[in-house]
Amino acid sequence: MFAFFGFIAGLLFGIGLLVSGMANPAKVLGFLDLAGRWDPSLALVMAGAIAVSAPAFALASRRNSTFLEMPFPQLPSRKIDLRLILGSLVFGLGWGLAGFCPGPALVALGAGYAKAAVFVAAMLAGMLVFELIERARVQPAEV
Repeated sequence: MFAFFGFIAGLLFGIGLLVSGMANPAKVLGFLDLAGRWDPSLALVMAGAIAVSAPAFALASRRNSTFLEMPFPQLPSRKIDLRLILGSLVFGLGWGLAGFCPGPALVALGAGYAKAAVFVAAMLAGMLVFELIERARVQPAEV
């Protein structure tokens, strides 16, 4: 049942990205082009997402479990450190250069955008490099 509702949520998210145009990198790059022909539609989509999710988060904060009786995941750390700052910079650079972030890139890949395939490959390579660095950082050095 959990997988079914996860699939439905992902499907709705993907359809929403396609309908709003957010899987199109030109839309995102138009939003980031403040000096040129600025396109405010991404800001409107974000505002709509906040308007829909804010009541859901308020409701969830008063519950001990999800509607499917699953425990809520532990909230991430609120600590601002070098890893967070560097990760944010890498994310922002990728978003600004390619016009994709991970969710819309996967939707665009499924919709057949060739540029999305390049971005997803680079994203997966970046995730692999991160995982290798994390494993080396966590494991004690062998003598």
